[in-house]
Amino acid sequence: MDFLDRNINFNALLKFSHISSSTQQHLKRVYSSFAICMLVAAAGAYVNVVLKFLQGSFLSFAGSFGMMIWLLATPHTFQNEKKRLGILAGFAFFSGVGLGPTLNLCIAINPSIIPTAFLGTAMIFICFSLSALYAQRRSFLFLGGILMSAISLLLLSSLVNLLVGSVLLFKMHMYIGLLVMCGFVLFDTQLIIEKAEQGDKDYIWHCVDLFLDFITIFRKLMIILAMNEKEKRKERK
Repeated sequence: MDFLDRNINFNALLKFSHISSSTQQHLKRVYSSFAICMLVAAAGAYVNVVLKFLQGSFLSFAGSFGMMIWLLATPHTFQNEKKRLGILAGFAFFSGVGLGPTLNLCIAINPSIIPTAFLGTAMIFICFSLSALYAQRRSFLFLGGILMSAISLLLLSSLVNLLVGSVLLFKMHMYIGLLVMCGFVLFDTQLIIEKAEQGDKDYIWHCVDLFLDFITIFRKLMIILAMNEKEKRKERK
């Protein structure tokens, strides 16, 4: 009963004493831009799935890659801020368009996979982001080398699987890739904090890092859930 009678100070949960106030303001800009990217990406997915526009996967890849290079080549200055935000929106739009094939696959198998995968991705992203924010500074930066090595191995395994065509290898690639991307949420969040503390306030590019993490986790979760649903249907038959 004493535990239930205690007053919980929710404001204390939102205080990050180990992060400077300027970095906290920077993080607010990063996550605000991230929220805008999510809305624009949803519009891109809608254009592809519902309106049947920009159906070619190469067009979406070329558009998102081109926007990323353009954003990287545009200096982070006050004069370029609006321009870079527009480029960021374009990148998010083409990224949403690129989700079209996976979304169509899920709709064909079971439309409920999409909201399930999105909620799962949101929970994963929030939990790992908060873990990185509350943890001691630089405590997860050691993951950088491990994660990049894991990405290289996953890329190699996907190239091998193009020749082998193993379903088991593909499943392992999906599950391990999902775990690796969860690690990237920890790593990228703390790297953004560290860069901001060192004076790098490019919140637009930092938003790209987190947005790519979210999109990749969302895509992998949709594929995993779609595979599981197909297996369940086979077992019923």
